[in-house]
Amino acid sequence: QVQLVQSGGGVVQPGGSLTLSCLASGYNFAAYGMSWYRQVPGQERERIAEITVGGGYQNYHDSVKGRFTISRDNVKSTLTLQMDNLKPEDTAVYYCSVVVQHYQSFHRYWGQGTQVNVSS
Repeated sequence: QVQLVQSGGGVVQPGGSLTLSCLASGYNFAAYGMSWYRQVPGQERERIAEITVGGGYQNYHDSVKGRFTISRDNVKSTLTLQMDNLKPEDTAVYYCSVVVQHYQSFHRYWGQGTQVNVSS
């Protein structure tokens, strides 16, 4: 079955950096675009970064543009989010995600979530 297992995250001071990773299994990782989302309690989950199958195109939410970098390793089936110059407003639970086709239907899968706290 499809599994997305996240690692990384934690507590960092403003201006610091963190790296999130997402190890995928159970499907052809190289055949699907991938995304990172984040969610603050009481707010909707929002997509902050996405990457195409080959990694050649990335798209970012304005709030993270220029500070976060999404990348992928199709050999290791791993998605990464490099977060630099972190701000307190980046505090959230972060999720990797993929939409996988099963026959005629599509299903969105989520990682387990990783807490990121940016605080002095």
